[in-house]
Amino acid sequence: MPIYEYQCQACGDEHEALQKISAEPLVTCPACNKPELKKKISAAGFRLKGSGWYETDFKSGNKKNVVGSAKPASTASGSGD
Repeated sequence: MPIYEYQCQACGDEHEALQKISAEPLVTCPACNKPELKKKISAAGFRLKGSGWYETDFKSGNKKNVVGSAKPASTASGSGD
């Protein structure tokens, strides 16, 4: 379940809530009990990596993939014999 960040528009209180994606957003502020709570937009707290993701995702340095090692580029030499 994702963690959502909320901020009260009345008192400015900020807090986090662990909720299902399908759950309705919270409305009532736990600090002042006013229905002024708004969901904030924030970065995800996880990173998708592994052999099943795109080669350019999470690329660092000369590595082609985070889990794989950097491989030299293969040169195709066509000897027209």
